[in-house]
Amino acid sequence: MKQMFFFLIVASSLFLVGCEKSDTITLSYSIFFPASHAQARAAQEWATEVEKRTDSRVKIIMYAGETLSKAPQCYDGVVLGISDIGMSAFAYSRGRFPLMEALDLPVGYPDGKTATRIANQIVQKYQPEELSEVKVLYLHGHGPGVIASRKPVKTFKDISSLKIRATGLSAKIVSSLGTVPISMSQGETYEALQKGVVDATLCPIETLKGWKQGEVIKYVIDTRAVGYTTSMFVVMNKEKWNNLPKDIQKIIDEVNAEWIEKQGEAWDKSDLEGTEFVQSLGHEFITLEPDEEKTLVEAVSPILEDYVNITETKGLPGQAVLSDIQEMLRRDN
Repeated sequence: MKQMFFFLIVASSLFLVGCEKSDTITLSYSIFFPASHAQARAAQEWATEVEKRTDSRVKIIMYAGETLSKAPQCYDGVVLGISDIGMSAFAYSRGRFPLMEALDLPVGYPDGKTATRIANQIVQKYQPEELSEVKVLYLHGHGPGVIASRKPVKTFKDISSLKIRATGLSAKIVSSLGTVPISMSQGETYEALQKGVVDATLCPIETLKGWKQGEVIKYVIDTRAVGYTTSMFVVMNKEKWNNLPKDIQKIIDEVNAEWIEKQGEAWDKSDLEGTEFVQSLGHEFITLEPDEEKTLVEAVSPILEDYVNITETKGLPGQAVLSDIQEMLRRDN
């Protein structure tokens, strides 16, 4: 009888544990950054916080380093339910998000925290139709691109004489500065700089440490006057979101609002580490004269005009979005 009683207690306990597990909402999260990257770590902290505040009713399994979906397919992976949540860059699907391309324009972002805050304010205000297939959790963006060069740069003319590594939107920026961009991956850039295949790279300063490119350049030119960013999305499968209990949705929304600042701060911390790394190597930081900065701004203005023309032709409020971004930046300055 005692054995039977013990068996019933154990069986009941296992049944309760099983019920508890079946009630747990498990979500998959695909991230293109490697697990060691600051942005992947910040995302893991977000997931941990969601689990904590929901008393473990939600469990989030992280798939970093493109192990669940490749960066260009991450958004569609969320739409199709390959992953429940995804983080990647809009730029990997250029043309797919025409209104959102405003976020990456060379409008003079001073840092990642500002770029991140503005990106979220724009999405919250305009609720773009191009993002209607998903639940947008939040966006974030890196700090401004700089020119890291093997050669000194004092004037606009100096820039136009360089062979500069650039891809995507940054390639358009380089073209507008009067030189031909050379496209290659970050992984190829170190050797290309080392061997003189390129003279410089246009990149966020954090890559100079993260990819060790600071070892093979000698100068960092402050080009924040035309600072661009690469905006990243964190989105969730819409059906999965709609099926969450309302109290859990509320908790996730609250954590999202906090992580806008935390994710921006993570970018700025990475930029600071990149700066300190370059300084430790004894390289020179160059600030252009105001007239030269003005020439830079004028040179990239056709990129902004093209964006407005393309979006307005499609019936999208491109001019309004761009004007809002510029006004937000003016208020910060």
